[in-house]
Amino acid sequence: MSFAQSLRQQSKIPTLFGNLLFRAKASILQFRRGWQNWRGGQVKWPQGSQLDSAPTCASSQTALWVGASDGEWSLQAGKIHNLRRAIRAINGIEIPAGEIFSFWSQVGQPTVWRGFAVGRELREGCIIPTVGGGLCQLSNALYDAALQSGLEIVERYAHSQVIPGSLAEIDRDATVFWNYIDLKFRASGDLRIEARMDDRNLIVEFKTLSPQTAPTAAPSLPSPSAAPTPHNCLSCGVTSCFRSQVQNLSIQGRTGYLVDDYWPEFDRYIQAVRIDRDILYLPIDGRRFHKQNYRWNLTGFARTPQQWGFVLNRAYKSRRLARQGSARQRELMAQSRQLALNYGKTLTPETTHLVIAQSLLPWLWEAGYLGGRTFDVLLTTLPIEYLQVRLDLAAKFHPTSSTLGDFRAPADVATLEISALNCARKIITPHRDLAKLFPSKTELLDWELPTPLDLPKIDRDRTKPTIVLPCSSLGRKGIYELRSAIAGMDLKLIIVGSELEDPGFWDGYSIEYSQAYYPALQRASAIVLPAWVEHQPRRLLQAIGEGIPTIASEACGLQHLAGVDTISIGDIPALRAAILASI
Repeated sequence: MSFAQSLRQQSKIPTLFGNLLFRAKASILQFRRGWQNWRGGQVKWPQGSQLDSAPTCASSQTALWVGASDGEWSLQAGKIHNLRRAIRAINGIEIPAGEIFSFWSQVGQPTVWRGFAVGRELREGCIIPTVGGGLCQLSNALYDAALQSGLEIVERYAHSQVIPGSLAEIDRDATVFWNYIDLKFRASGDLRIEARMDDRNLIVEFKTLSPQTAPTAAPSLPSPSAAPTPHNCLSCGVTSCFRSQVQNLSIQGRTGYLVDDYWPEFDRYIQAVRIDRDILYLPIDGRRFHKQNYRWNLTGFARTPQQWGFVLNRAYKSRRLARQGSARQRELMAQSRQLALNYGKTLTPETTHLVIAQSLLPWLWEAGYLGGRTFDVLLTTLPIEYLQVRLDLAAKFHPTSSTLGDFRAPADVATLEISALNCARKIITPHRDLAKLFPSKTELLDWELPTPLDLPKIDRDRTKPTIVLPCSSLGRKGIYELRSAIAGMDLKLIIVGSELEDPGFWDGYSIEYSQAYYPALQRASAIVLPAWVEHQPRRLLQAIGEGIPTIASEACGLQHLAGVDTISIGDIPALRAAILASI
């Protein structure tokens, strides 16, 4: 390199003085634009639902991880985090005909306190780290869709340089910089904008009932310069530049485990697959504070953030809930939503894969926290859509039940959950009945059998065999089928719990209620649970471990275990035969 070339290269290196001058100019322009917007009454459009089913008139899809291998992984991760945050302000908005959409009026200023992270920004021929960087991918997609829809472009600025793989290569880009470099377009008819991310792409769609007949041509602007691939401040090696940084290559993606109630099977699974840089998000450290429902193993994680305020509030509210009923179910759903949103707010940009407890899934999906990430689901219950179909079927067979029709989740929650489950990379569960729903992507775990207690056998009523229903008397636990199956049998039924169906349900039968399970287990000839719904059959697992004959419906998910006589749901003759064989 000649001396003259060296001088020219040095002169192009950004300086701190130049940056301060840029900031001063930008501040003046931002103040002026802010004043203009205030006087002009700039509008932020709300989300709506009137055009939800309108036809799509334009769609733009771009890859998220373009250039992620060129030494700027952390900036790419920050960009995707910023897109995730900005999309929440844009997805679902509806703009009346003739009104103007403004990118910055809709998204707002990208600051740390508003949840934006350090991402990639193209400035002075370099890719630099900056808070809110990367939002141009969203403005590019919006501009591309606006052109496809034939909308009037009110304001648009092209990038000064082409990023390979971006829409700038075909002059369909729109750069933005808070707040004076904006993207604005006018809706020709009522317009709905939808924006989302899957694990690979950003997708923007426009919907309208009055599409344009011909697309509007892009404004005639100077083409971006065909400059070399821009340097980036994490890998260019120009250490004389004040922006030069050393990239932390030790963390190139991590997994976040988002859990709630403890399952030993999932705890064992997580410990088997986690690595040291991963994060466990949990309510509290249950082992330390002797909370059995949160006793997750915290060993080997980089961090284990907890939700003490949430747990205290949950404990207070739970004490005031009835044991059954729609009010209880609504409150439990609200608590799961709150925990999910608490977790979502603390997810870091480099957390690119999640393993999520099913109860948290609809809310993380709805809030957009799963966009740009892959995720697996710890499946603990029938998805709401399937659960309600099964309960409706049971209610059809037993219309007099006071509990089978007790609660149904809102339809939109069921839709959110099944949409997220269908997009999950993997479903993880020990429950065989649940696993059948997603056969191609389910990873089956083994049930964790409790340590046998070697309970001494006690036969307090030698005149009758004793069977045990290990739960309260509820329609969804198969008590109608059980009542029919044991009709005329000379036996005693111990119910571990309360009578929650209609009063007098067991009139004429030899019934005993017990609030403790192990004394009932000591007297059992067999454990019987012909449930329509049973998601966590812990008491059955204890009986299996003790070697007690166990009769369970397919809904209990124990079909593969030795010592379990599995019957079809609602099959009364098979249930009666199994009980007779066991006693």
